[in-house]
Amino acid sequence: MLKKLTALLFPCFLVSSAMVNAQDTDPYAGIIPAPVSVKKAAGEFVLSQETVIQADTPDNKAVQFFSRYVADNMAYNKQVAARNARVSTTSIVFTSAGTDNLPAEGYRLTVTPNQVTVAGKGAGLFYGVQTLIQLMPLEHGGTAKLPVVTIEDYPRFGYRGMMLDVCRHFFTVEFVKRYIDLMAAYKLNRFHWHLTDDQGWRIEIKKYPRLTSVGSFRKESVIGNYKDRQPLQYDGVPVSGYYTQEQIRDVVKYAQDRYITIVPEIEMPGHALAALAAYPELSCNPDQKYEVSGKWGVFNNIFCPSEKTFGFLQDVLTEVMELFPGKYIHIGGDEAPKEVWKQSKFCQDLIRRLNLKNEHGLQSYFVQRMEKFVNSKGRSIIGWDEILEGGLAPNATVMSWRGEEGGIEAAKQNHDVIMTPSSQGLYFDHNQGKLNQEPVGIGGNAPIQKTYAYNPTPASLTPDQQKYIKGVQANLWTEYITTENKVEYMILPRMLALSEVAWSPLANKNFKDFYETRLPDHLAWFDKNGYNFRV
Repeated sequence: MLKKLTALLFPCFLVSSAMVNAQDTDPYAGIIPAPVSVKKAAGEFVLSQETVIQADTPDNKAVQFFSRYVADNMAYNKQVAARNARVSTTSIVFTSAGTDNLPAEGYRLTVTPNQVTVAGKGAGLFYGVQTLIQLMPLEHGGTAKLPVVTIEDYPRFGYRGMMLDVCRHFFTVEFVKRYIDLMAAYKLNRFHWHLTDDQGWRIEIKKYPRLTSVGSFRKESVIGNYKDRQPLQYDGVPVSGYYTQEQIRDVVKYAQDRYITIVPEIEMPGHALAALAAYPELSCNPDQKYEVSGKWGVFNNIFCPSEKTFGFLQDVLTEVMELFPGKYIHIGGDEAPKEVWKQSKFCQDLIRRLNLKNEHGLQSYFVQRMEKFVNSKGRSIIGWDEILEGGLAPNATVMSWRGEEGGIEAAKQNHDVIMTPSSQGLYFDHNQGKLNQEPVGIGGNAPIQKTYAYNPTPASLTPDQQKYIKGVQANLWTEYITTENKVEYMILPRMLALSEVAWSPLANKNFKDFYETRLPDHLAWFDKNGYNFRV
């Protein structure tokens, strides 16, 4: 159905793209996200089989990425040479020279009739390559013509994220890499991998094999939007799957080669049913039988704040941190009902012994215990905004999803914040249009113009407080997203709007230009390369 919708609507964009060349009419030369500065001039550079590719460091990751791109798309298989000023033909040069004054992740791209120069360091050089690729025409034979232009560019925010939930429905390593490729093309640099939840445990932990032998499997899933259907009906179709540690190392390296850091999420103390199904002794009612859930929502059964649980979670996070080298370990912290803790003699005794106010204080104790452990390994925790309740852990970063209030409060307490409010078009599982025109989903309303309009820096914060807003993220929860095809439909093209929110200066944002002038050529690229998307 989704492909049919795309096929019906896409020709209008092909016509638009054929009539208007965004590089000629758009002040940003068709590039998404819009760069900081673009200065166009007359003329063009012709990339052909005679063009020489040179670099300060020929084996640089960004340089090799471009070399593979032109080999795959233009059958251009020449080796990258060490930089040499004596060139008798057209050339593309990759260098770090003259970039000391660029902000972090910045680059400078200069196109003249005889030479293309991409200047940057590390991620900056890689992002310069992504812009260079966008300047290349969609259709070309053995040559590609690029406009003469000078671009200087760098990101507004250092954290530019996308989340993928692989618990409600599992997705293969190959598809996760495809997801990462899309992120890299649009200069997003944090992949939040939601790996554990009530509906499945998706990461191999060698010390606790039942997490995957039991916790990765559920016998069926609820049909349709369960809130509207009573009694509940189930499809009878088993769901399973997890990533081995070898596979995870492969994905981590793949992301690193594209300057993307993976943020793994291990949920605690709530969203723990898959773990409790495997190891019920981690609950406050260890004699109870637990099952990996086949329905969605919030469940009362959560981890018990016992020494056994803390030992288990420390063991799990030790293996997780050996796999993921990034700064952040996401510990969830959201949607943890306290009913079981209220009824537990152990929990009530612990509250009194620790002189805590209530169960929210007990969750704060739980989070602070885990933060201390993670900090001892040289890492930092990040959690959903519920970790504010009962007192924020000393070094925690807050991911604000229930509106902006949690992020504002955390910034006022001098804590780093990632904005991802579900109410502002950043939950990509929400509908993109009218309910009766969209596939069955969780609901909500997040059209692309709403995503694009979002500004992650609240005006209510002072300039000093605004410095704690480190970035922005969009999330894709997959309760109603069972296929790779639908994942792409839900994130494209909203991911491009997110990229402009995260990267471009506020002064350079213009939805009409983004949507009508630049976006059509990108949709054409998606179509050519077999991506599904909504228009």
